[in-house]
Amino acid sequence: MQHKRSKLANRTIAATAALILGGGTMVALNVHASAGEDPPARTALPVAPRTETIGCPDAAGALPDVPRGARQEVDRELAAMDSQITEAYRKLADTPGASADREATLGPLKDERAASLGRIGDAVERQPEGERPQGLDALAPCTLRTAELGQDRDRGQDGDLERDGGQGQDGGQGPDRDQGQDGDRQGNGPSPADFVDIRSVRPDAPRVQNRRTASRGTFTTECGRNKNGKFNPDNVIVAPGVSNGAHHMHDYVGNQATDAFASDGTLAAGTTSCRNQGDRSTYYWPVLRLQNGKAEDDVQADGGGKDGNTGEIQTPSQVTLDFVGSPTGRVTAMPRFLRIITGDAKAFTNGDANANASWSCTGFENRQLKKKYPICPRGSRVVRTFKFQSCWDGKNADSANHRTHVAFARANGTCDLGFRLIPQLVQRVVYAVPPGPGFAVDSFPEQLHKPETDHGDFINVFEERLMRRMVDCINAGRRCR
Repeated sequence: MQHKRSKLANRTIAATAALILGGGTMVALNVHASAGEDPPARTALPVAPRTETIGCPDAAGALPDVPRGARQEVDRELAAMDSQITEAYRKLADTPGASADREATLGPLKDERAASLGRIGDAVERQPEGERPQGLDALAPCTLRTAELGQDRDRGQDGDLERDGGQGQDGGQGPDRDQGQDGDRQGNGPSPADFVDIRSVRPDAPRVQNRRTASRGTFTTECGRNKNGKFNPDNVIVAPGVSNGAHHMHDYVGNQATDAFASDGTLAAGTTSCRNQGDRSTYYWPVLRLQNGKAEDDVQADGGGKDGNTGEIQTPSQVTLDFVGSPTGRVTAMPRFLRIITGDAKAFTNGDANANASWSCTGFENRQLKKKYPICPRGSRVVRTFKFQSCWDGKNADSANHRTHVAFARANGTCDLGFRLIPQLVQRVVYAVPPGPGFAVDSFPEQLHKPETDHGDFINVFEERLMRRMVDCINAGRRCR
């Protein structure tokens, strides 16, 4: 299946190089090439199996309070640090030999990160209300982390599948996988150990019971399933103004003007794929690919093959966007341009603190997986579910680390002190893929396409009148569109 690019993606495939000049000034250079020109000379990541990846401290998570005047520069430096890790991972993959030789790739990375962290400190300190963050130096060193790719591959596929998925070859891997595609499929992930038969998973615990004061309604917005093929490797929330800030490709529904350079004004004026034109919100998530050896249009592009994301991009068979209420109380309106990220694109190396991936199969959605991809029975489809934060601080549409202005409800369904309930976005994305371990989400290269790195992003661009209608509908216990 061929996928056409969005106009934005066709217009430019930009590789961003950050040059740091004296005095802490950063100049971003964009090297543009149209879709019809030869791709840049940089080659795609090698697909040979490897057993090590790079783990670095989460600098963004250590910066919950950054003065507003410094945020743009801080975001650009954080994006530059992501690119530094990508390049170091590339060198690691290209470096054969002893561990000492491989560890040598970490020295230059530490120096680059230290320089970026120093500029972050300078940017914060220059602000009238700024105070230099403490402990930044400790975030510079990275480590090599052992992964299971090579070990799993060397043990052979049949044993792995029987051990992890319980299906063996009859799990329906498809003919492509038997035609020498192992290297393509496994390159930098995932491993067969990352899959499990959904039928072996225990059902989840019961949910919080509704109180008498619960807001039981649902507001559904229909925005399609990206049949028009709008993709780009940007992340306007985390890395505004930086091309290829995600280092993986995103699917977009809703606002069609979304890219790294989209301002609030751009989004407000953008067209939308949503049936209700009062919803110009942005909904995006990493694409899912079949690891079948078939080259996609982005095989030589940033966010695609150059960042280790290869295979055939799958158009979802269904996308459902529901806004639901709370089991404990009434919800209040979201502010326009509220930004929410659920999950952590770096959960494999960061740990589980912000991980929120949820994988399942149709007919088995009372069984949700966090760290495994599901192997679904024949006739069942793969389901990704993103439940977004439902508590808001009542003041900010975003925060320095893009997390602390929103929160998940407590186990009893209530919000922390000072936070208020808002409609919870529940995003469900369904795929008709061949049964068995033959797919993966796009990821940062060093995250090895692990399922726990899955994540969703949302920018609220509902018209205020439609947002009020949503809130009234949810609080009244109705089902509305």
